[in-house]
Amino acid sequence: MSNPILDFGIDPSTLNYVGSGLQRPECILAEKDGTLWSADSRGGVVRLEPNGTQEIVTQKISGYFEAAASEASRYLTGTLPNGLAFARNGDILISNFGTDRLEIMTRSGESKVLADSIDGEAIGKVNFVLRDSKDRIWITISTRIKNWMHALKPDLDDGYIARYIDGKFHIVASGFHFTNEIRMDAKEEYMYVAETTGGCISRMRVNEDGTLGEREIFGPSSLGKGAWPDGIAFDSAGNLWGTCVYSDKLWAITPQGDLRVFLDEGDPAKVEALEKQFFAGAVTEDVLFATGRGVAPWMASVTFGGPDLQTLYIGSLKGQRIPYFKAPVAGLPMVHWNDPRS
Repeated sequence: MSNPILDFGIDPSTLNYVGSGLQRPECILAEKDGTLWSADSRGGVVRLEPNGTQEIVTQKISGYFEAAASEASRYLTGTLPNGLAFARNGDILISNFGTDRLEIMTRSGESKVLADSIDGEAIGKVNFVLRDSKDRIWITISTRIKNWMHALKPDLDDGYIARYIDGKFHIVASGFHFTNEIRMDAKEEYMYVAETTGGCISRMRVNEDGTLGEREIFGPSSLGKGAWPDGIAFDSAGNLWGTCVYSDKLWAITPQGDLRVFLDEGDPAKVEALEKQFFAGAVTEDVLFATGRGVAPWMASVTFGGPDLQTLYIGSLKGQRIPYFKAPVAGLPMVHWNDPRS
């Protein structure tokens, strides 16, 4: 059977959009009834109903800061809900990139902290959270450096993956270049890792006892110029879809490891300027924040939704709405797709 993505293309002018006035809609969760939940930098999530209405649900939790005044400080201080996942009962797990902790929030906003340290030390920049079919909770830590901009270097590999066990997090794999989103394949045989400053996707076998095997590269060793992979998601044909932040690319890697780029929205000159600084290990705020344009500036995630799981939504760090289109193949159902709600 031929792969349905091989003859697929996207015309940016034909994209549809949902939501308005969103702030940092980095991660998106989709439910069967068409409801979307989008991370929001105001401290919580925005619920987007199929009828077009939207409502922000802010976390009722202490320890946050007021919204920052400048664009740069907005990404460095205060609450920054980043990766999202549904708990089995429908609560929302939030990896907070601003407060450096994993939190859990009910759909009405009551929240509590699940973890903010590991082995007695600060946990680092909590980026993403994933729940698997065995109800195991996994998180990614991009870096232990407080100011994540100082971690945008090609030779820094202090990122790691941890599992939540008996009320605590335990490191299960380390040595990653800015660990970002993680996903498992349909049989949960492998965990796939977006390594943002590594410019690649890696994977590890998931052992029966929850340990992870040796790291290996999946697909190209580099996703090309401006290769800063961020969000990833599988479709039902085994293709791994993903985004590159800063260079604003939407791409997919086939099961055979071949790369296909569907959108390349970045400004070539600004991406080139950032890439030069990146490989010199000297990224500055002005050059970094000059990037980001197109349909989803600082393209950050992909989420399959709709009743047939064939609608693909694109999350971003700078956008205020969510673009979407009909994918050529249905997405792989997330573990929550068939969860009974309590």
